[in-house]
Amino acid sequence: MQVARILQDKGGDVISVSPEHTVSDAARVLAARRIGALLVMEGEHIAGVLSERDIVRGLGTEGATILDWPVSRLMTREVITARPEDRLVDLMALMTERRIRHLPVVDGDGRLLGIVSIGDIVKYRIAEIQHTADALKDYIATG
Repeated sequence: MQVARILQDKGGDVISVSPEHTVSDAARVLAARRIGALLVMEGEHIAGVLSERDIVRGLGTEGATILDWPVSRLMTREVITARPEDRLVDLMALMTERRIRHLPVVDGDGRLLGIVSIGDIVKYRIAEIQHTADALKDYIATG
């Protein structure tokens, strides 16, 4: 299965903030939306990703003063992206290897199409495996 299928079902809505928003503002958005990461956008360009993990690391090393910092000071700047044609098993390996939980999905021109989380990928991968198991059971039962 490919990433495009997840976006087809999930949609391409992406919650984002600008680099100038404060970390406190971003934390409120994360909490209100019950999500684990925000894209940091400069117009149509992905400038970075700010995750709950980034905020916790900042709190652990710098203390509560980070809440007044601009998001740009704390965000992860090296953004790894996925393409609609990427296979889920490949993304699972990438996310495990790089220890990331969210991947923006971009087209060939770098235009943002949506975002997928490890939870999205695992959900669809389980469904795919279950479908295969059911088909095998049916084949054995009728063969």
